[in-house]
Amino acid sequence: MVDSSLQVLTSMITPAVLISGAGTLLMSTSTRVGRATDRVRQLTARFKVLVSEQGRTEPLAREEKQMIMRQLPRLARRSQLLTRAMTAMYVAVALLVLTSIMIGAASLAKLDFGLAPILLAILGSGSLAFAALTLSYEMRLSARTTKEEMQFLVGLGQHYAGMYAEEKVP
Repeated sequence: MVDSSLQVLTSMITPAVLISGAGTLLMSTSTRVGRATDRVRQLTARFKVLVSEQGRTEPLAREEKQMIMRQLPRLARRSQLLTRAMTAMYVAVALLVLTSIMIGAASLAKLDFGLAPILLAILGSGSLAFAALTLSYEMRLSARTTKEEMQFLVGLGQHYAGMYAEEKVP
């Protein structure tokens, strides 16, 4: 027969594994928030250049301004999704920690919390799943923005390639 204290520790470790996963996601999501914020700042600075007297003469300036204007709402949406995902992960961590505390307290104090620890664990796991799905959607928005930028750069490259081809023709 399994020792009851070992059984309690085993029960407390299960939420801890999920907490560890949530912590890893929180760190990477925090980095993504910083990158999205930096990208908004870069696009804002670039837009300011493009609307200046000198910037308006740059090749494909109009197209680049249009691309930036399409990207800014996506970046705002990404920031909202990242914030929502981080909030869900913090809620998940809190619920899973409470689950572990309740399991340990029930064992030490010989309390019966009934289904509360199970419900908290389910809610915490659900919150973590919601965060992961939200991050999946945010990642697709990020990929779409990157794809659009790559298409613009291909067009810019073709523009310059055409200029150099014209220079060689006598």
